[in-house]
Amino acid sequence: MNPPRLLAGRNLSAGPESFAEHTARLGQLLSRGPELIETLVHSGLSGRGGAAFPVGHKWRAAVARFKGSGIVVVNGAEGEPRSKKDSLLMATRPHLVLDGAVLAAQALQAREIVLYVGEEHQAARIAMERAVAERSEGERRLMRMTSAPARYVAGESSAAVHLVTSGVALPTTTPAAPALVQNVETLAHVALIARFGQDSATVLVTVAGGVTHPGVLEMETSATVGSAVTLAGGVIEPARAILLGGYFGTWMGVDDAWGLPLDPAALRERGLSLGCGVIGVQPRSRCAVCETAGILRYLARESSAQCGPCFFGLRALADACSRIAGSGTNADDLHRLERWAVEVRGRGACKHPDGAVMFLQSALRTFAPEFAHHAAHDSRRTA
Repeated sequence: MNPPRLLAGRNLSAGPESFAEHTARLGQLLSRGPELIETLVHSGLSGRGGAAFPVGHKWRAAVARFKGSGIVVVNGAEGEPRSKKDSLLMATRPHLVLDGAVLAAQALQAREIVLYVGEEHQAARIAMERAVAERSEGERRLMRMTSAPARYVAGESSAAVHLVTSGVALPTTTPAAPALVQNVETLAHVALIARFGQDSATVLVTVAGGVTHPGVLEMETSATVGSAVTLAGGVIEPARAILLGGYFGTWMGVDDAWGLPLDPAALRERGLSLGCGVIGVQPRSRCAVCETAGILRYLARESSAQCGPCFFGLRALADACSRIAGSGTNADDLHRLERWAVEVRGRGACKHPDGAVMFLQSALRTFAPEFAHHAAHDSRRTA
């Protein structure tokens, strides 16, 4: 028998599942200790926060660093504008997330669990606070809640640790403290694996853009991008492209994206990633160049401003793209975009410029005709 899905149980519109409902549905959580790490290794579970790193191997490495003094950071920042999956999971199934956090703390002998929840996700925060109050005294003593600023970079792992330890949510190159940072969906999967010995083999995706019913879906990893769009009611008009993975993701033509599996491992073999779980549908009626320029301006504003490639490089790229969007194709600016993107990548103090450049380069490939023959018009709308 397959394990329950992450969002199984009461109707999601009914609000957060209580601890009594949670345990009645799934049973009591039993301590697994360090042996859970090997179970996770064999499960093949990968992280669902963006990097898709194998969870078991990540925990193995953390054991050596922790030595009984590390912290577990439950990452519910979800700063990606189009992503809604993490906030929905916290707001409706908070105890599944807390179960995963407790299991991580036990396996790694951590001294503290920090619930790092985006300050703009009010329903999620309230649900998590109430869920903590329902846990045992011993678990409550381990946990504390802190707010993640409404900034794109605040969800990056080192930024989360930096805020927890120093009060500043900026990425760092040197870890401020031994910490395991794990996305909330990942921890919810851990809770199911600990109970049933296997994962539910599902993934949460946010289908956004030009679909009839945008929102969060729980899909089998064997399903495809196209089946997720279909389950979201289908496209409202012919689609020009799919943005896979959100603002640090990849633009793809519809034909190339439609049959792609949602399995993180299968995507990784193709050099792709589901990232934060966003499947964005770009309708043909929306200007792809203006959409790209708007997202680049957003990413430039969200720079952590710690190095030249991020602070100056992203602004220069956003300005050049905005000039093309607003004034029409300019061979010089198009050349600048292609050249500067190569120069910026890999030179930042964190991964923010790399993510923005990956997004831009995929746009230049997928929307090459639009960039080559773009007519001047108003491009001031943002993504």
